[in-house]
Amino acid sequence: MLPPVIVVFMLISFTCGENPAVQVILTNKGLQYGKHVGAGWIQDTLEHVTLPDINGDVLGIHYTLTGITITKCDFPEPSLEFKQDNTGFKASISGLSVALTGGWMTNFGIIHDGGTFDLAIFTMDVTSVVELGKDANGHLSVTSVSCDAQVADVDIQFHGGESWIFNPFVEHFKGRIKSEIQSTICPNVKESIVNLEHHLQAMNVSFDVDEDFAFALPLTGVPVVNASSLNLGLKGEFYNIKTHAEPPFEAQPFTVPEQPGYMLSLGLSEFTVNSATYGFYSAGWLQTLITDSMIPSYLHVHLNTSSMGPYIPQLPKMFPGLLMNLQVYARQVPMFSFQPDVVKLALQGAVKAFAIQTNHTQTPLFKLNVDSNFSGKMWVAGGRLKGSMALENFSLTLAASEVGPFKTDTLEGFTRMGMKFGLMKLNMELDKGVVLPRMRHAQLVNTVLGVEEGFIAISSDAEVLTDFH
Repeated sequence: MLPPVIVVFMLISFTCGENPAVQVILTNKGLQYGKHVGAGWIQDTLEHVTLPDINGDVLGIHYTLTGITITKCDFPEPSLEFKQDNTGFKASISGLSVALTGGWMTNFGIIHDGGTFDLAIFTMDVTSVVELGKDANGHLSVTSVSCDAQVADVDIQFHGGESWIFNPFVEHFKGRIKSEIQSTICPNVKESIVNLEHHLQAMNVSFDVDEDFAFALPLTGVPVVNASSLNLGLKGEFYNIKTHAEPPFEAQPFTVPEQPGYMLSLGLSEFTVNSATYGFYSAGWLQTLITDSMIPSYLHVHLNTSSMGPYIPQLPKMFPGLLMNLQVYARQVPMFSFQPDVVKLALQGAVKAFAIQTNHTQTPLFKLNVDSNFSGKMWVAGGRLKGSMALENFSLTLAASEVGPFKTDTLEGFTRMGMKFGLMKLNMELDKGVVLPRMRHAQLVNTVLGVEEGFIAISSDAEVLTDFH
């Protein structure tokens, strides 16, 4: 009964008391699709299963049924439902019938015999209830709550050896074999659950993005199960592997609207993307040095004191004919905010200008504060995540100067034009979009994205790839 549940976990695909920044919701539609895929997987797998030996004694004769394989299986669609009172799942199957074959061996004193047999199991019913939870490290846990198995009847025929002696005693064998089979079903189900639990405990709850950054996805609380969905709350924090400094802000609570028409829903809060920008900022990555050689030739502008003359008249007089460097950096952590249908970004940066002397030393010239606000759109089309950005506000102010005061209006206008040109190029790339990530055995289809207050909501169906089987 576990494979349908395992498939569900694969489709989802992996700290206590804090608000989750990422929420994953599996709806009943997704659960039933997982059940259907799991049933097909079980049907295919059963053809290659060898069952454990069955041993016993009947009328003083010790027997062993060995090498038991399935030749035919009437596998009806199982039932799988959310179990709210157990915070988990209830899986059941009714009317399972199986035909098997194998070898038999008997031992009666010094007499040994053997041959083959055909076994039929009629109308097997199995019900299993599992509970989901969270361990201390944020792993998803699964525990067997109950299991019940009933076998209506079995039939067995012996072949080879002195089987003609034993076939008249089939009625004596049937009850014992039926009992043996029935008694092994639930222990095997529970063993499968234990194996799944071990697999879950071995899964990473933090994933390396590169050599410097990782993404933490432990559960923040126990799964929430109701009659129609399962909700997993995950930490969803990017962090620097070396420092692992917590950002100076916390994830805020949010509620992802349940979309029963889709299999899966995902909520991604501002905290996740802002933890990434905080990681970049605290690692010192949000800074760069611009030199004259980096300016595109088609702009017909050079980074030297002469070209800056129209904006800062005294500069070419004080430092004639010198190249310049610009140190550009973020003054504060860039912050994203999600508002209905809009993504906002606030950038507070600074530019320090230096003149490069003939002896290669750098002389500080001035510092400008650059404050800008952007707004953007995000959407999914053709299986790609796309977007656009626009400049809302931009200001450039003089923060310090070693060359005396100067007005920044003209320089601000020129910079604004450059930024708009850069945004035009960026939007061309954003319009191309990036392909939605795909899981190992499944891909997202019919995906929609919406920006809500404080979070992004994504709803999607999933399609198991044909190579899954």
